[in-house]
Amino acid sequence: MNDQNFKLGLTKAFDCNYLDNQQEQLLIAVDQRLHNNKSYTWLMEQGFRRSGDQIYRPHCVNCSQCQSIRVLVEQFNLSKSQKRLTKRNAHFDVKQSTEIKDIYYPLYEKYINTIHHDGSMFPATYQQYSSFLTNEITQQLFIETWHDEKLISVAVTDCLENALSAVYTFYDPDYRQSGLGIFSILNQIKLTRELNKPFLYLGYQIDDCQKMNYKNRYFPHQRLIENSWIIVNKSC
Repeated sequence: MNDQNFKLGLTKAFDCNYLDNQQEQLLIAVDQRLHNNKSYTWLMEQGFRRSGDQIYRPHCVNCSQCQSIRVLVEQFNLSKSQKRLTKRNAHFDVKQSTEIKDIYYPLYEKYINTIHHDGSMFPATYQQYSSFLTNEITQQLFIETWHDEKLISVAVTDCLENALSAVYTFYDPDYRQSGLGIFSILNQIKLTRELNKPFLYLGYQIDDCQKMNYKNRYFPHQRLIENSWIIVNKSC
């Protein structure tokens, strides 16, 4: 990949969605030759990520807080709290689908309109849901959590050549105390290991943003800092 020239775009600066008094810019992989699973796997290693069919990477002049983070699944060990949560949720059934289902949207709508009613995605619409979660770049898995006959969580997951990537998780707000976000990540780590892939990408860790600093609780993991993947162990 390194010996080819690809076209990238750069957005105008706009108010950052995560940090107050900061401006944000994004590099966009506009070259269609990059919109396939092999190229996207390589782009993820360079700190890119996708939203729908748009592949982007933060490119901010005065800030480098957004750091790509990925779990080293073979070395991963559950923390005490993660073990307790796994045991507490053992009565839930976890299933997989390779196709998006009609039953997902009502759950997504309830999640956005309840949990994120003060965010940019409110109010939820089907068009927003479809364009955000589906794509033509890579294969997807939908990791479902069920309580008896009730669907209570869906973790949208990309399948890369050497990794899985956690795209988005939405869940029933009535089960908020069950820690379904954490539970879904733990199930994604388990599945990544079963598929013999070394990494689970979790997106961008932003230490100074309360709603984005939860991804650093899975050890060991790596962060992309100044274009190098740095291992972080719990002792650090």
